[in-house]
Amino acid sequence: MPIKAIALDLDGTLLDTIADLAAAANAMRREHSLPDLPQARLESFVGGGMGQLVHRALTDDRDGQAHPELHEAGVASFCRHYDRLLAVATRPYPGVLEGLQAMRDMGLPLAVITNKPIRFTVPVLQRTGLADYFEIVLGGDSLPEKKPHPLPLLTACAQWGIQAAELLMIGDSHFDRDAADNAGSPCLLLRYGYDDISGLACTGHIDNLVEAVDFVKNAASFPSFGVPNPS
Repeated sequence: MPIKAIALDLDGTLLDTIADLAAAANAMRREHSLPDLPQARLESFVGGGMGQLVHRALTDDRDGQAHPELHEAGVASFCRHYDRLLAVATRPYPGVLEGLQAMRDMGLPLAVITNKPIRFTVPVLQRTGLADYFEIVLGGDSLPEKKPHPLPLLTACAQWGIQAAELLMIGDSHFDRDAADNAGSPCLLLRYGYDDISGLACTGHIDNLVEAVDFVKNAASFPSFGVPNPS
């Protein structure tokens, strides 16, 4: 079945946001008399949305859960700092602009589907020059469910009047892969993102968005999107 539209994750897929996320997380930690964490450590905490990031950053534990009152204060602090740090160092990854332009030249409608809150998603797309590429932008709080739930992908499909198998999801984590699987959509994962995808079976692994364009051009020749391909 040919690809008729493409949905893309944001952090770790379109934009390298970790420096600004880490700066905001450490500013939050300092407000609670906690020492800074290395950026690489905070990078391992990305995925699952802002609330999860705050839990992990406050506890320095990927499975940690901060006390509810501490978490509430942490979220408020993180948001305040991230508002001012949103696009200080954040930049599109190499190949993103070329890939998006090629997709648009093919006439494919594009969506951003991220677990990042919408209050940060829209302005960071605007400040990095990517906003005009996308017809649909869904943040982690735009709908009652977020990735890995299929609702965001199915919502985009409904808006465009296409089947889930005609929507290609491109991301960098198991959240993206699982959302695509749950929706019945093909999924390509980028090797440069914040999650280790080496062991994640999906439609394919790619090094940049330009490679995704080649996949789309040949998608109709694939007998099934259900065949995992980790390489």
